[in-house]
Amino acid sequence: MKRLIGFLILVAVIGGLRAQRVLSLDSCRSLAIANNKSLLMAKEKMEKARNDRKAAFTNFLPDFSATGGYMFFSDEISLLDDGQKAALNGMGTRFQQGFVQAATPVIQQIAQRNPQLAASMQQAMQGGVLGGLTGALNQLGNELIDAFRTDTRNVWVGAVTVAQPLYMGGKIRAYHRIMKTSEALARSQHETQLQEVIFNTDDAYWTAVSLSYKKKMAESFLALVKRLDSDVEKMIREGVATKADGLTVRVKLNEAEMLLTKVDNGLALSKMLVCQLCGLDLDTPIMLADENRAEAWTDGLFAEDAPDAQEAVGRAFANRPELQSLDFARKIYEDKVRVARSEMLPSLALTGGYMVSNPALLNGFENKFRGMWNVGVMLSVPIFHWNEGVYKVRSARSEARIAGLQRSEAQEKITLQVNQGIFKQTEAQKRLAMSKKNMEKAEENLRYAEKGFKEGVIPVSNVMEAQTAWLSAQSEQIDAQIDVRLAQAYLQKAMGTLDAWQ
Repeated sequence: MKRLIGFLILVAVIGGLRAQRVLSLDSCRSLAIANNKSLLMAKEKMEKARNDRKAAFTNFLPDFSATGGYMFFSDEISLLDDGQKAALNGMGTRFQQGFVQAATPVIQQIAQRNPQLAASMQQAMQGGVLGGLTGALNQLGNELIDAFRTDTRNVWVGAVTVAQPLYMGGKIRAYHRIMKTSEALARSQHETQLQEVIFNTDDAYWTAVSLSYKKKMAESFLALVKRLDSDVEKMIREGVATKADGLTVRVKLNEAEMLLTKVDNGLALSKMLVCQLCGLDLDTPIMLADENRAEAWTDGLFAEDAPDAQEAVGRAFANRPELQSLDFARKIYEDKVRVARSEMLPSLALTGGYMVSNPALLNGFENKFRGMWNVGVMLSVPIFHWNEGVYKVRSARSEARIAGLQRSEAQEKITLQVNQGIFKQTEAQKRLAMSKKNMEKAEENLRYAEKGFKEGVIPVSNVMEAQTAWLSAQSEQIDAQIDVRLAQAYLQKAMGTLDAWQ
């Protein structure tokens, strides 16, 4: 039965361990990089800048466009007024009337000399010859009226055009350079955000690791105080210790339990922060890989000495993405000056196209689709716009100078950060060395105090002082070890060499 119970307990423990997710520093960095919202936004900005750069390049290429339209008009356009239409419509009749009116006096004069000839002429005027001519002229007039009809109530138009810029004052080239530089700027800003995410992840990871070791330290301290409390109780029963000693130890025991509670809460919150940075649910049970193997991350803490300050500043100037971003910003503003200046220069473009319409006008008004080609050159020369272009150029130059000043200021701040990082690393190394010596002394002091207490030559207060000193030395050593790690990360970030998988 005991074996069965032991087996079930072992299975439960193994199951609980498996339920926990073990995260190393590299896996935390990978998860944080994959799930950080600011980093994802920076990636989208890179994609946007890449597409903007491709869009800017299309300005070098010909622009093709096609347009079409249809319009219905309530009335058609007339090239002839109503009087002209009436005149053309009765052209034969009026000709006949005019001819008869003009010929009658002539026939009357002929009739006085030659009545027979006048009768023949009168008969011809009344015959079919003049009537046929009249009908033909009337028909011709109607045909002319129909020929002048436009039938523009239904109008269809369409055109295909192409425009090739030849010279735009350097605007297209400058704009394309701006978009290329903006793409590089987006990459640099992404790198800045990446290093920030890595550093924050390292900070949260090592803070959680330090609290994990402080929890073990608090548990060890609680065990020491409990053992002391047990020994004091025995000594009280034997009459070699007072109740005051027992109460003093009990107060210390309560303090140790409260310390353990605080460390537990801090460890839980720190792991929640790690989960939040890694994109996990806050209540996800995790175990950090360095929680139970101090030798894996404490080895080599003294191996890396602080670099030379001048060399470190030079590396920072070469690698810091913030400086690269400011360089790119300055180049963008310089090209903006060129864009503003191009608005005061002439622009030249080659145009061409094909236009079709119905009604067509190439052969009179025809109700059919007909079109024609066209080629031309368009020149635009700005003359006077109240010095608007001059003001824009001055504004762009001011922006470029601001970017240059920002870069100089950033260099000064980075120099300060690098030197601060070197001082931090040097100080952390010294603090770690001192904490190790203090820890050795505190352990030795505690060992002598416990031994002397058991032999009855050292009072309880001295033992508790030794325990408190041991607790302080242990906590200081853990903090010093973590500070060395964080100081290394801070210096690498200051030099721009903090890598996700280093």
